[in-house]
Amino acid sequence: MTTEIDQFTVRHDGVTISVSRGGEGRPLVLCPGLTSTQAELHELIGVLRRDFDVVSFDLRGHGLSSGGDRYSFEAFLGDFVAVLAEVGRLGFGSAPVLAGHSYGADLVVHYAAEYPETVGELVLIDGANPIPAPFITAADLPGFRALWEDLAAWQETIKGTPRHVSLTAQEILDLNLELDVLRSGIDIDIDMVGPGILDRYRKIDRPIRMIMASSMAGDSGEGRAPRHNRLWRAGIERLVREQPDIAISWLDATHALVVDRVPEVAELILDRC
Repeated sequence: MTTEIDQFTVRHDGVTISVSRGGEGRPLVLCPGLTSTQAELHELIGVLRRDFDVVSFDLRGHGLSSGGDRYSFEAFLGDFVAVLAEVGRLGFGSAPVLAGHSYGADLVVHYAAEYPETVGELVLIDGANPIPAPFITAADLPGFRALWEDLAAWQETIKGTPRHVSLTAQEILDLNLELDVLRSGIDIDIDMVGPGILDRYRKIDRPIRMIMASSMAGDSGEGRAPRHNRLWRAGIERLVREQPDIAISWLDATHALVVDRVPEVAELILDRC
């Protein structure tokens, strides 16, 4: 396997997106999740490059990509479309596997629903879950707000590094609340019920594998973690009832499985693809 890594940028919507490519084999595009970077996923990316020609990138405001004047699912998806358009010009021999973790998995599903002819297969890692109710309720807000305020404070200590994320705690919270609506189809603020991400799955005719964490919110039996873990599993059960051909693999892990369980995640991706 070649060790040469190509680094390049993609310009879109006033943002400079940092992209890297390396490895040999079938093309695979890996999309990190919210508040995650290529640097954080370097071990998984390195393992995947043994069997795939891997393209990875940093979301706007993350890692080596520049910040944007707005942060929304639509903005991130527009960047993803721009990156995939550039990937298409690289001359891959076949349509790439699209893999995404957490928020990145949702971007992959929405992209594949709109551009199915450019996709080979999908690998969704602990994300894109059609949960039957919002993940973040009024009871959860204080805990999540404190969590992301702590994260934003820690990010200040690594400013200027490839792991830095420039989003504020409020921006991260707003993005997660928006994602709740996109996944569940339920907006508790305006009493709206819609199709959610299930509508996107219905438009995809490519093979899909999901790698899910059995203890997504941690293995504590106290606090809000048990509710979140039950809701996470209920979302996948909901999806399988409608889309029984989707292959589901559960790992005894938390949401950090892309960092904590790299060998198992990589093996499942390779097994599928």
